[in-house]
Amino acid sequence: MNIGLIAHDSKKKLMQNFCIAYRGILNKNQLFATGTTGRLIEEVTNLTVHKYLAGHLGGEQQLGSQIENNQIDLLIFLRDPLSPKTHDPDVNNIFRLCDMHNIPLATNLATAELLIKSLDRGDLEWREIYK
Repeated sequence: MNIGLIAHDSKKKLMQNFCIAYRGILNKNQLFATGTTGRLIEEVTNLTVHKYLAGHLGGEQQLGSQIENNQIDLLIFLRDPLSPKTHDPDVNNIFRLCDMHNIPLATNLATAELLIKSLDRGDLEWREIYK
């Protein structure tokens, strides 16, 4: 499965810790991330991550294009709801695209853990049929 990973600046350490904790599951899948997030994940986990540009430089749009083409099966976007970003329209577009293409989306740690454990159990195999 193709997993997208995005984290706002204040959530990057949390994303690193999440990826360390679930390295065994993530290692069985293809990972895609915005630039800085992907680099930080690789540094602490030795996982291979396909990296796009940094989010604010167009990485969220690049990942959004992959979502639009139904090439992402699961998206974990650890966002900071208290700090508005100048590129919020890109963020909202990603949410809209996930809704349009029935792509499971986690925006906080609790939901991310539920989705990653569901993935490990095989509960997301329907995505293969859906594509």
